[in-house]
Amino acid sequence: MSKAASTRITPRPATASPVAPPVAPPVSPALSPADARTLVGSLAPLLHDWLPRQRWFAGKGRPVTGFVPVTVTELLPMDAGGPGLLHLLVRVEQRGTSGPPRSIPSSPSSTHSGVPSPAGDCYQLLLGVRKALPPRLASALIGHATQGPLAGRTVYEGLHDPHLAELLLERLRAPGALGPLRFDRASTVPAGLSGRLLDAEQSNSSLVYGDAYILKILRRVFPGPHPDLELPLALAAEGCERVPAPVGWFEAADPSGSGDSLTLGVLQPYLRGSQDGWQLALSSLAHGREFLAEARALGRATAEVHIALAAALPTVTLGRRQTAQLADGMAERLESAARAVPALMPYAGALRTAFDALAGLDEAGRGRPAQRVHGDLHLGQTLRTPDGRWSVIDFEGEPARPLAERRRPQPPVRDVAGMLRSFDYAARSHEPWRPDWAARCREAYCEGYATAAGTDPRAEPELLRAYETDKAVYEVLYEARHRPDWLPVPMAAIRRLAAGA
Repeated sequence: MSKAASTRITPRPATASPVAPPVAPPVSPALSPADARTLVGSLAPLLHDWLPRQRWFAGKGRPVTGFVPVTVTELLPMDAGGPGLLHLLVRVEQRGTSGPPRSIPSSPSSTHSGVPSPAGDCYQLLLGVRKALPPRLASALIGHATQGPLAGRTVYEGLHDPHLAELLLERLRAPGALGPLRFDRASTVPAGLSGRLLDAEQSNSSLVYGDAYILKILRRVFPGPHPDLELPLALAAEGCERVPAPVGWFEAADPSGSGDSLTLGVLQPYLRGSQDGWQLALSSLAHGREFLAEARALGRATAEVHIALAAALPTVTLGRRQTAQLADGMAERLESAARAVPALMPYAGALRTAFDALAGLDEAGRGRPAQRVHGDLHLGQTLRTPDGRWSVIDFEGEPARPLAERRRPQPPVRDVAGMLRSFDYAARSHEPWRPDWAARCREAYCEGYATAAGTDPRAEPELLRAYETDKAVYEVLYEARHRPDWLPVPMAAIRRLAAGA
């Protein structure tokens, strides 16, 4: 796009189809760095108010001080009366950000108000632009631009707009590059599927197309292979049917020149009529039903995924030194969380004994296998189809942890500990609290896992307790930051685990 065109966002004639990707756009859809700075600068007043309120924004509690564009691409130019769609990768600067960059690094010359700024998180935004917003899209409003290239236009969350949602699917149907973005697919996707945005709370955004496909839009992006694409592709190649195989995806090149790609979205089959494990567990509690058969089946499904991951990707053996390093990392996270959440402090000493026990395990003789794992397994990451079969979804890992850490081989018991904590969450969410229900589910899950894997996760109690404690500490920090009303749930586990010391 020329500077003159981009700084005015001059309307261009519509293509024959309002959603079909243009075969040969007359100008580049990517804005130049100067034009991108102008556009993002003009949007800054709107983003300052809107972005921190989004469920997927990870920087809550720290004031936003600026926005630095990484890439800005026109996915759909505005015609005389229709909407436009802007794709932005924006680095968000925040007060209190320090240390190495956690996502997309800024260029050495990036500044805010003339003062060098530390690197911040990079977010993917899809902004719809219209002259006026129809009533059906009122809830998607971000604001009205009063300056810059979009002056006089209404800016809104583009994923709420079915017309713009359909455009994303069309891009995936016709793979290829569009400015800095690249769209790929593994199989044919039918045309004409309408899209709707799911309103469930999550750290990303998901569009469902015709009850046939689901497109997960990653919001906080990082350079390097993303587990949410990497692991399902590997499992599909291994023939594992417990995980929906990716149908298409889109990425961007890392602007820092690392040669890595930034995974931006993954399209997978939508398991129509399925129910997630969390809702099924709550329903069982509400109706006074046991959940033992479901828990055993979930254990078998988890083990099958682990077996396939170990076959598809490299595994390692952790010796005594590596095991001690795992324990040290857990202890450091505990200390950091206790400083951030004072309610955790009285239990820190007792909790630390779990990590000391892990560090003291003598593994010099045989070592411990480690492999790629799910990394954030809980009931909400599982789906049961109408025929009773369980699937595992969402391989992103814990979003608060660095991508390199999420991709690191771990003992499979880490996923087991996550699911055990999820049974506890479900039981604690019910009134009255049902710790007996959770205990029976935990036992049944481990039994199911042992049946399929041939190894019982309860056979190494020190390892299981350490990972469950580490998970509970993570939950305390997460709930304190994002859902304070839920803090009593992990704190109940903290008291239990500390008493068990």
